[in-house]
Amino acid sequence: MSLKPITVWGHGPGPNPWKVIMILEELNLPYTHKIIAFPDMKKEAYESINPNGRVPAIEDPNTDTTLWESGAIIEYLVDTYDKQNSISFAARSKDYYLAKQWLHFQMSGQGPYFGQAVWFTRYHSEKLQSAIDRYLNEIRRVSGVLDRALKGKKYLVGDKFSYADVAFLPWYLVTIQCEIYTEKDMEKDFPNVAAWLKRVQERPSIAKSVQDRAEASVQH
Repeated sequence: MSLKPITVWGHGPGPNPWKVIMILEELNLPYTHKIIAFPDMKKEAYESINPNGRVPAIEDPNTDTTLWESGAIIEYLVDTYDKQNSISFAARSKDYYLAKQWLHFQMSGQGPYFGQAVWFTRYHSEKLQSAIDRYLNEIRRVSGVLDRALKGKKYLVGDKFSYADVAFLPWYLVTIQCEIYTEKDMEKDFPNVAAWLKRVQERPSIAKSVQDRAEASVQH
């Protein structure tokens, strides 16, 4: 039986929905990407899907499941559809829990701090150098954690590409695109991270998603 498309709500180049889309592409799952404007996220029609009024959210007609929060969605997709563990790991194995560890670190340690760095360098109404410095230092700290973890390794968990690697990529794309932390600086300061980001983007499904995101950036 063929699968029905999973609906994904996102907003242009915003990073969190692209984590989900990259997973969908890797698992070769059909999906529909619905772009929603920021004002519409706070309207009843969308808040009935995600009461937090943020993206991403998904509706999966195959299981009658509606979910929001990118990390929860990623865990749902791999648990439901990656039965061969192509980008995940056998349940209750050591690597299964290590992948969850890195996903949770991305959600708590990378996303919020990288997001604040983007806000205070690009969008805040006044320049607050102390805030900019704080969050740039957090980018360096998080990147340092990853750089040490990737020493002598191709990927974060089990030397195998997994959803844990996918989760970190979109926020790095944003900080590089916004020139908050350039590719050249990354190569100089965190060579293992720089090599890993390039390696991940060489995968056809990820390369397609990166290109789709670049096109969405132009449109927004």
